[in-house]
Order: sequence, then C-alpha cells, then structure tokens
Amino acid sequence: MPTERGIFRLVPTADPGDPRWLDRKCPGEVLVRADSAADARIVAAMAEIDFPETNAKPSHGVSTRFASCFRDEKLYDVVVAPSAAFELAGPREVLSGLSEDDIHVLSIKEN
Repeated sequence: MPTERGIFRLVPTADPGDPRWLDRKCPGEVLVRADSAADARIVAAMAEIDFPETNAKPSHGVSTRFASCFRDEKLYDVVVAPSAAFELAGPREVLSGLSEDDIHVLSIKEN
C-alpha cells in the first residue's frame, strides 16, 4: 500500500532579474508529492538534470544538485497545495511543472 504524502507547490518568489538566479532559467511553478515542505524541495531538485548526466563539466561523480534553485528559500516558496487533482498516496515525485527537457527521472526510488 502506497504511503500517504502531501502535495506541495514550489512557487518562484524572486524577480526574474534577481542575481540569485545566477543566469539559470526559472522553471516556474512546480507541483510535487512529498513527505514535507523540505522534502518537496529535495524531490524537485532531484528531478532536475545533473551535470554528471550530461557531457558538461563537472564530472566524475561530482553532483550539482545542492545548487538547485528549488533549494533556495529566497528563490522559491513551498506551500501546501489542494490535493483534489492528485492522490495523496503514491511515490515522492514531480507531478507537474517541469518540462521533459528539465527532468531526468519522473519518480524517485524509495529506500
């Protein structure tokens, strides 16, 4: 039986010209199923493409997930979303908002 979780919206709050974006493209609003607001940031960050998955540097197992814009509370707010459109029970995953070009996996494996 799947674990019941919460549905969270990650909403960009910083102005598009804010220097904290570091010339990154803002993915916009993202909806995730996660265990908490903090976990929602992790789920969204884990869904982004990471440099080791591309031919770009850094490489050799050096992750850049810690630098995700979703982890920055000055760039994104996390709010509880109404769950009417999505089941609360299910895997930790991005439900909407990221394009196929931005996502490396649609679901995070449970431990």
